Amino acid sequence: MTLHGALDDATGAVLALHFRPTEDLHGYAMLFAQVFATHGLPVACYGDGTTILVRTDDHWSLDEELRGTQDPTHLGRVLAELGIGYIRAHSPQAKGRIERLWRTLPDRLRGELRLRGIDTPAAANALLPEFLADYNRRFAHAPTDPTPAWRRPPRDLARQLSCRYVRTVARDNTVRLGPRWLQLPPGPGGRSHAGRRVELRECLDGRLVVLLDGQVLAAGPSPDPAFVLQPRARPHSPRRRDPARAAPSRRSPAWRPALAALAAALRPAARPSLAGNVFVNASAPPRSDIFTWQIL
Repeated sequence: MTLHGALDDATGAVLALHFRPTEDLHGYAMLFAQVFATHGLPVACYGDGTTILVRTDDHWSLDEELRGTQDPTHLGRVLAELGIGYIRAHSPQAKGRIERLWRTLPDRLRGELRLRGIDTPAAANALLPEFLADYNRRFAHAPTDPTPAWRRPPRDLARQLSCRYVRTVARDNTVRLGPRWLQLPPGPGGRSHAGRRVELRECLDGRLVVLLDGQVLAAGPSPDPAFVLQPRARPHSPRRRDPARAAPSRRSPAWRPALAALAAALRPAARPSLAGNVFVNASAPPRSDIFTWQIL
């Protein structure tokens, strides 16, 4: 099993823990849901370069080249829209507090699991609230500045914790996401939404929500109580295709190399590391450290 966890930088308290069979998007989303619902929204999260939270690939689309920045991951977009910064650590030394926690937590938690005969993820997750309360009572400390910096989460937090896609409404007024589909109600005056582009959100709780201009058009229930949120596509904005245009030639147009050179010149040569902001954010608690731990 893999343990996902969040640590408060101001108090040293472990904010949330969650077991998953492997490190995945669902585990991190569950972790964020626990932290946001229990404590609120932090100033920033400090973690490693997992591709679930940050883009580490060298692929840049033409739109990204022209903007000078890559589209975020699914969870990266969620953090950005909630106003939460993400600081990527580039070495184990940069995550010293978590590395020290890993030398303490494994023995204690593994021992608790063995003493109670727990060998399933469901039973292990059920134990975690009791374990956290005892652990924080022993090891957490008061913050240097008692002024709270947590922000209240939005009312639609469950809808925010989601993977988002752009889809075109079909002629029968439906939208599809993989094997799932939703029938949309008629628009004003009984008009159909066919041909319109809508945002489709697959939420952590399994619900499917369709939005148009920020307004909910339709919602569907979870397909399974044991639903696992997984990305179905990259979170980039899909290109719009004009059916009236003829198919492009296989030979690249003469202007494409010049445009690519211009985009490369506009792209920043080296994006500055955010690790230098650690001490600034540390003076304005709370900041959450994100980590995973393999249980053998």
